[in-house]
Amino acid sequence: MSRLKKFFLLYIMMLAGNYLRAQDHQYTQFFNSPVYLNPALNGQFDGTLRMNLIYRNQWTSLGGGPKYLSASIDYNMPRFGGGVGLLFTRGTEGPAYLTKNNVSGIYSYSVGSEDLVLSFGLQAGVTNRSLDYGNLVFSDQIDARLGFDPGLTSNAELPLLNNKFYFDSGAGVNLVTGDFMVGAAFQHINHPNESFTGAPANLPLRITAHMSYMWDLNKYENIDEDEKSFIIPSVVFYKQSNLQSMTTAIEYKRRSISAGLFYRTGGETGPSAIGVSLIFDLFVNRDGGDKLRFGLSHDIPTSKLSYGNTSGTTEGSISYQTPLSNDNAGYKTFEGARRCYDFY
Repeated sequence: MSRLKKFFLLYIMMLAGNYLRAQDHQYTQFFNSPVYLNPALNGQFDGTLRMNLIYRNQWTSLGGGPKYLSASIDYNMPRFGGGVGLLFTRGTEGPAYLTKNNVSGIYSYSVGSEDLVLSFGLQAGVTNRSLDYGNLVFSDQIDARLGFDPGLTSNAELPLLNNKFYFDSGAGVNLVTGDFMVGAAFQHINHPNESFTGAPANLPLRITAHMSYMWDLNKYENIDEDEKSFIIPSVVFYKQSNLQSMTTAIEYKRRSISAGLFYRTGGETGPSAIGVSLIFDLFVNRDGGDKLRFGLSHDIPTSKLSYGNTSGTTEGSISYQTPLSNDNAGYKTFEGARRCYDFY
């Protein structure tokens, strides 16, 4: 790779850093990481145990481009109308490899009837934030004629701390009534201090609001729910400090396959993108209730960073759920009401 291309990519990453500052990452396949989207969706599935994994490789061709991973496991406790879960999230950003690792515990509780289900979720955990100063480039490592020289050692005085632990908290609420679902989540409620230097750098509150509707294309046909076709439009709104974005999506879902088209806008300052997704149920045991699902999506930037320079963004996800037992006696299942898992 030529020196010119290296510096161009470094400039792109510095530009991207301005958009990423103080903003949590977002998934195109938000429905395949439900616990990350909203802690109120924890334990909300047709089974006993669920495991989700999603990986996002943002701006694929950029060296040191942002990469994010979320893994969750949640346990449904219908007898108590709720569930418990664990969420692990990891993110690396930029050529200096700013890394965040978070582990959170989640508790959710639902109330409802045959007409609606209202769910609440609480989240609490610990985040570790670290920075690899060895990947930073300083002015005394740049030759005026040749550019960056990796053989030069900088005399810059580095900060004493490059590692930070802090407590983090969140909460959410979700309502399903008929064919309509609406929810909201609040993350970083305690505004944790992320600073490496001692000067306050409080993480701003992240607000997520989401809505979905299920349009049954076979509403008046006498066929099983699993044989029907649906169109599911959704809107997801994120706001964190003065940065905000909105994703509008429409999915076509039939049997074990769904296809989606997404558009995300980053507001006045953030990048926007068009995305497509394909979701496959690789294995479904209709008698036992086990399900294995795989998802793949790709984003094409439509502003700020061109596709030719970034190669877009790719996500992959996999989830598995199982009933563990066929004994559902005494379970609080809100018979007759549609549940949030029907929407994804």
